[in-house]
Amino acid sequence: MTDYGHDLLFGTFVTPSNHPPHHPVEQAVVADRAGLDLVTFQDHPYVAKYHDTWTLMSYAAARTQRVRLSANVANLPLRPPAVLARSAAGLDLLSGGRVELGLGAGAFWDGVVAMGGERRSPGAAIKALEEAIAVIRGIWDVDAAGVLDVDGAHYRIRGAKRGPAPAHRISIWIGGYGPRMLGLVGRLADGWLPSLQYLSGGVSDLTAMNQRIDDAAVAAGRDPRQIRRLLNVGGQPSADELADIALSHGISAFILASDDTATTERFAAEVAPAVRELVTAQR
Repeated sequence: MTDYGHDLLFGTFVTPSNHPPHHPVEQAVVADRAGLDLVTFQDHPYVAKYHDTWTLMSYAAARTQRVRLSANVANLPLRPPAVLARSAAGLDLLSGGRVELGLGAGAFWDGVVAMGGERRSPGAAIKALEEAIAVIRGIWDVDAAGVLDVDGAHYRIRGAKRGPAPAHRISIWIGGYGPRMLGLVGRLADGWLPSLQYLSGGVSDLTAMNQRIDDAAVAAGRDPRQIRRLLNVGGQPSADELADIALSHGISAFILASDDTATTERFAAEVAPAVRELVTAQR
């Protein structure tokens, strides 16, 4: 059994559909009023029927009071990291520290290329993600001396002014599955954000994947407990199922795919408190 000891978080994974245009924002308001911790939106800038995720997050932040917001996950090939860093910091300041940064190396490459992005091999995509993390954290680090320079293979930052600093320490949660990506999570990320539906072996895959993250963290001189493990889930999971995943696989944030008010309210009112009770009893 693996339990990394993080406080439990519960949230929703909302489709950023632009028809009707206000529906995803209203679902964020539902989650906020229901007492959930997170509202997240997928980020596919090449899909015409979706809102731009950062525009949507900004509008949703203005309509909500306490819930945290994140892309799930931001499409790095179409979002230059220095600009993304300032977008995240600015929204964090405006929202009172309610932004986190889910970040992905890229997928659906035909769509990326159609929008003017660069098609990257798996290795290049991971290298670009590593460079992007350095850029993003460098922009946020207003206490560092001098301007920011990052001489990478994919991102070359020359003399960028640092700032603004976000209102709180924004977490970088990485979505990814392969061994090299999991190694990057262990070395550099604040959290790992996979989707259960993409795990070929289901929940059982989490054991080996967590171990890869842990091994990479230790090799980098990090405590694996520093890295939060999140999970996107679908359907109507029971409290017993989620509590078992939390205690056996160290998942401390469950993000339910929901575009439905009743589903979200049930998750917040019934499932989340029951999971907390079960996990607390076992801890």
